Amino acid sequence: MKNICGIQQIGTGIPDVEKAWEWYRKNFGMDIPVFKESAEAALMTPYTGGKVHARTAVLAINLQGGGGMEIWQYTSRKTEPCSFEVKLGDYGIFTSRIKCLDAEKQLSNYKAKGLNILGRLNTDPSGNKHFFVKDPYNMIHQVVESKNWFTKGKHLTGGVSGAMIGVSNIENSLKVYQDILEYDVVVYDKTGRFEDLKALPGGDVELRRVLLKRSKKSVGGFSEMLGEGAIELIQAINRENAPKKIFENRYWGDMGFIHLCFDIQGMADLKKECEEKGFPFTVDSSNSFDMGEASGHFSYIEDPDGTLIEFVETHKIPILKKLNWYLDVRKRDPKKPIPKWMLKALAISRVRD
Repeated sequence: MKNICGIQQIGTGIPDVEKAWEWYRKNFGMDIPVFKESAEAALMTPYTGGKVHARTAVLAINLQGGGGMEIWQYTSRKTEPCSFEVKLGDYGIFTSRIKCLDAEKQLSNYKAKGLNILGRLNTDPSGNKHFFVKDPYNMIHQVVESKNWFTKGKHLTGGVSGAMIGVSNIENSLKVYQDILEYDVVVYDKTGRFEDLKALPGGDVELRRVLLKRSKKSVGGFSEMLGEGAIELIQAINRENAPKKIFENRYWGDMGFIHLCFDIQGMADLKKECEEKGFPFTVDSSNSFDMGEASGHFSYIEDPDGTLIEFVETHKIPILKKLNWYLDVRKRDPKKPIPKWMLKALAISRVRD
């Protein structure tokens, strides 16, 4: 039976894994590596020009809760940036959504560090505080105040809790985000010009924005750690320059947000549902696929505009590699959360700057 446990990670294509990871550690608290691996991305040839390319990647998490970041770098070719300025309403993942305990305080911290802040502290149409920060790779992150935490640590930020995604037609996109991913609660559906988006590229024009959350409480091994998520769909209304695909004429893995990934159970049932609803798997690892110290079954679908959604059914993760302690998720009750003490043991692998 299909079960979506939460947002596992967002993929970020960058030209230097180590430098990018250091930035995400220092500024988002993404300091625990779940895996770190160099290999060929043999299954991704539909999105890498039909050729197998080599890459290095690290999946890093913030143990305070939320999804991780899969920081991804080509090693067999140059990482290509987007050839145009990406604007709100362009098709694809425009921002990540980073959860934050105190948005006002974190904004002050970032300003003191000299980070590239876009605009000021604002509220979205539901009244939630947020602001935007741009990383050294021109990717924009929305830092959003949240009360949903797995543990409490030294960071004001947690992990990834969603994304802002540009679409051509919101009704069409709901077939994926609402019907398949089960983000069925419409927090708001507003059209107009928005004060909290004006500082963003393309944010000063008429937009339709729809914020989605799930009514169903997530269950499963990692559900408590991944926590609640939200997806905001953005559609440009009569924009002077027609929206473009963010990854037009580029490969998956090039600079930008390359996918949004969901931790799931019941891959076979999910595959059947996606096929029946007109969104068949475009990539399928078929069985267990090793990612260095971790393994699982992964697949991809495209939303109506070609944005990549990844699904991962986790099989094994390392808890303490030095003692050869690995957690085989398949041997556990699929609806029962992994004990907090066990996941907190991942902190032994924390990278400290």
